[in-house]
Amino acid sequence: MADLILNRRRLLGLGAASASSLILAGCSEFDFLGKRNDPIRDFLERANELTYAAQRALVGDQALAREYAESEIRQGQRPNGSTNPSSAEYLAMRESGFANYKLRIKGLVEQEKEFTLAELRNMPSRTQITRHDCVEGWSCIAKWTGTPLGPVLDQAKLKPSARFIVFHCYDSLGGGLTAAEPYYESCDLIDAYHPQTILAYGLNDAVLPVQNGAPIRVRIERALGYKQPKYVHTIEVVDSFAMIAGGKGGYWEDHGYDWYGGI
Repeated sequence: MADLILNRRRLLGLGAASASSLILAGCSEFDFLGKRNDPIRDFLERANELTYAAQRALVGDQALAREYAESEIRQGQRPNGSTNPSSAEYLAMRESGFANYKLRIKGLVEQEKEFTLAELRNMPSRTQITRHDCVEGWSCIAKWTGTPLGPVLDQAKLKPSARFIVFHCYDSLGGGLTAAEPYYESCDLIDAYHPQTILAYGLNDAVLPVQNGAPIRVRIERALGYKQPKYVHTIEVVDSFAMIAGGKGGYWEDHGYDWYGGI
C-alpha cells in the first residue's frame, strides 16, 4: 500500500508540475488545459475523478498522513506562492498583529459564524509534525499547531445539502496581461472532518509567520501543497463550485491542476 501511495504522489507531482509549467510558459500544444469545455481537458478531469474515487477506496476516509519526530525537522518551512498579501485590509490587520482578524463561516449553514484569532487559539488544538509535498518537486517537514476544522464547522451546523468546503484567502495570484485573481481552495467533507485537517496558527513552536500564511493557514495533510491555502478569511460551505471563480474548486484547478490533489 505504501508503494502504491508513493507512486501516486510521484505521478501527481510530475504531472501537475509539468502541465502547469506548460500553461505558464504559453505552450500552444497544451492550450487545452486552460480552456473550458475542451474535450481533452474534460477527459483528463474524468480521469481525475476516477483517481479520486479509487484512492478514497484504497486509503480510507480516516487514514492518517505520516507524522514525524521532532528530530526530523531539518529546516524552517519553505515559503512559496504568495508571501505577503498587499490588500489594504490585510496590511491593516498585519499592522495590528491581527487583533481585528475574524474568520467567517457562511453558505450552506444553519447559522453563520465569526471567530477572532483569540477565539480560535482558545479552542482545543492539535499539533502534528508532517511533510509538505509541493508539485514543484520539493518537500519539507514541519510542526503545525491549530484548531481542528471539523468542530469549528459544527458550530455553524452544516445543512444536509453541503458537499464542499471553500476557503477564500487574502492573497491574489496572476496579473500581467490579466487582473490578479483572489486565491481560493476547497475540499470535500471527508477531508474537512479528517482529524489532521486544522486551521493552523502555529509553526515550529512559534506564531505562524506571514510568509507561511498568517494568521490562519489550512492544513489538509493528505493533499499536495497547493491544497493548503494561506491567509484564509472566509470558509464557504457549498454544494457546487459552479458559481465560484472558474468553477473548478480552486485557483490552480481553474488553471489546469487536479482538484483532488491527494497523496
